[in-house]
Amino acid sequence: MTTTQTHTLAVPGVDLVYDVRGPLPPTGGRPPLLMIGQPMTAEGFNALAAHFTDRTVVTYDPRGLGRSVRKDGRTDHTPQQQAADLHLLIEALGAGPVEVLGSSGGAVTALELVATYPGDVVTVVAHEPPINAVLPDAGAAERARADFYEAYQAKGTGAGMAAFIAMTSWQGEFTDAYFGQPAADPATFGLSTEDDGTRDDPLLSDLSWAISDYRPDANLLTAAPTRIVIAVGEESTGTYTARTALGLAALLGQQPVVFPSHHGGFMDGEFGYAGKPKEFAARLREVLDAG
Repeated sequence: MTTTQTHTLAVPGVDLVYDVRGPLPPTGGRPPLLMIGQPMTAEGFNALAAHFTDRTVVTYDPRGLGRSVRKDGRTDHTPQQQAADLHLLIEALGAGPVEVLGSSGGAVTALELVATYPGDVVTVVAHEPPINAVLPDAGAAERARADFYEAYQAKGTGAGMAAFIAMTSWQGEFTDAYFGQPAADPATFGLSTEDDGTRDDPLLSDLSWAISDYRPDANLLTAAPTRIVIAVGEESTGTYTARTALGLAALLGQQPVVFPSHHGGFMDGEFGYAGKPKEFAARLREVLDAG
């Protein structure tokens, strides 16, 4: 059984908490494998990391989430700040450059990391990054995002999450048919209709809008020495994050690599996602080994 060691790295504005499974420096000639999400914390990768006992795996809680308590007085989540944090974390590991699996908003952070610190990463697998700018219906996607934000502000978490699920499960572009639907009912998804009064959820508020507003620089990304792989879930076809993955791949002049399951395909019940972590791990290993 691989031992997990938890560390705290003091960087400007936050005590960054990260977990290391396996030895540092790594054995076997392979670099550390970072698994990063947003707004997901380290435990979301527990099921996937369990399939990489032969690798040194690093997970972390992004600034302001979970155990990584902010000291800078800010509440927003930006790819630029998170990439700067990861750069310092990779330096602290003393075993870079690394390999990275970035999922969802973590994939956006990984792209910014490559663009800004290209020597930090050997290979990045960017799994379904939610980037509106690469969509042909980018304006409509921003309107759909505003809809779940407004539902959250008006009625709380249940209403906001129901509207978020309606957006992320919609097939195809956000057309008049999408916006003409009745408001999503939280009870349909087994969500509470009670409002606890909080409005600072990193997913449902506007605190993380910088992630979906991110504009990737294709010139910087293609010029970097990093091998960039855009990944999409086989069960995600037609949904928002599958379309953003395809749009980003086209921007970079490549075809996305298909992974098992859906947007949370590497999870085993965490955060309500029941995916296929064993199959996802096998595909990830295959993609990384091909590099």
